[in-house]
Amino acid sequence: MARKVILAIDEGTTNSKAVLVDDAGRIVASSSAPVPIEHPKSGWVQQDAEKIWTATCKAIAGCLAKAPDVTIEALGISNQRESILMWDRNTGAPLGPVVTWQCRRTAAACDALRKNGHEPDVIARTGLPLDPMFPPTKAAWLLENHGGGNTDICIGTVDSWLIWQLSGGAVHATDRSNAARTQLFNLAEGRWDDALCALFGVDPAYLPAVHDSAHIYGHTRGTGVLPDGIAIAAAIGDSHAALFGHGAFGNGDGKITFGTGSSMMTTIPAFTVPPEGITTTIAWSLDGQSTFAFEGNILVSASIFPWSAELLGLSGVDELLALAQSVPDANGVCLVPAHVGLGSPHWDADARGMICGLSFGAKPAHVARAAAESLAHQVADVYDAMTAAGGGIGRLFVDGGPSANAFLMQLVADSLSHPVAPCRDSEASAMGAAYLAGLASGIFPDLATVAGFASHGQPHDPTAAPDMVRASRNAWREAIARTVLRV
Repeated sequence: MARKVILAIDEGTTNSKAVLVDDAGRIVASSSAPVPIEHPKSGWVQQDAEKIWTATCKAIAGCLAKAPDVTIEALGISNQRESILMWDRNTGAPLGPVVTWQCRRTAAACDALRKNGHEPDVIARTGLPLDPMFPPTKAAWLLENHGGGNTDICIGTVDSWLIWQLSGGAVHATDRSNAARTQLFNLAEGRWDDALCALFGVDPAYLPAVHDSAHIYGHTRGTGVLPDGIAIAAAIGDSHAALFGHGAFGNGDGKITFGTGSSMMTTIPAFTVPPEGITTTIAWSLDGQSTFAFEGNILVSASIFPWSAELLGLSGVDELLALAQSVPDANGVCLVPAHVGLGSPHWDADARGMICGLSFGAKPAHVARAAAESLAHQVADVYDAMTAAGGGIGRLFVDGGPSANAFLMQLVADSLSHPVAPCRDSEASAMGAAYLAGLASGIFPDLATVAGFASHGQPHDPTAAPDMVRASRNAWREAIARTVLRV
């Protein structure tokens, strides 16, 4: 008898993954396929929508090949956020590139809006500052450069593109978590905001329908890789999906997802206009009710490691981290990875990377250590902003590739002075999407069942001496000040 499973599609910045999860919340099989990234100009980062779909299909096919005796009951999607694309509603053909969350091509447009005094109102409506990370100025760029006068188009985030493809072009939809990251969605009112659409020049008719994160969006049709009729039962941004996958359902519970960039997210009781430096978002929505969260987005996180390894002439990230552990501290050296600007809580699109604090006593090992510590320092900056805003932090979970490295997670716990618990399953985003799809399709009866699936390893407790932490954090703050002030 075929085993009943849920298919989770986790479409990330560099890879598309497919994961099969059974009705006991266990992974049956997984596979992935790379997604190419293009850098046509300095600060521009884009992808090809067709290649994202091709990679997704390859990942699904690879996953199914490992588990041929399964029946897919439902599927859920988690996706890279803030990346935006446009396609023809009649033909389904992409119009222009996928302008990714890392792309800075609309920095000048954001600056102009900010200078004209629009930012306070935008933040009050969306919880997000004016920054080229967010999609509306990128959507306007796509319309200007690739619209060609066509008015029968769709604009959406990557989840909506996958839903469109999976449904054979029948459904243009998204969930509230992804809508909340477009900067066109009014969080307090739970709808596309006409005033914001007018401000950014985006016709709301182009935008997807918005539903709960756990929702039957439609059914598969004509994909070539999946049978027709499978329920498309969940959509959620990848960072939000990881929070859900951790079972972080208590007020103040949070997680840090480490990857190309990083995201720290903690739940809050209701929509709150965020303090400077962090954002407010919708973590997920169930049964018409949104769960809100504070979030801080870091633009360059683990991606600094291969760059640093190459800079130091090392063979790779493993050698870099081994070198970093060979010294007890960075000897005053700081590496600020502002290679595409600074995200939360600094939000400086023009900042660029810096290595400072060098002396004749500085060795390659200290630079390697500074690269490793940059991951922890950036998270600590976000943590400090959240706690200063009155966001009480409860349990704090970590996921993503670096979360499996005990050395890096100890640096994080020490910098935060707060325990962090790694997820035993590295596929937290995929699991979150699978859990939501299971809820929508009735495979999982309730949230309590899902909470019982979450599994975490031994927490990393803070162990560093407080005076050493203070000294390291003060040196980092000085480095950030130099980066921001260009001195």
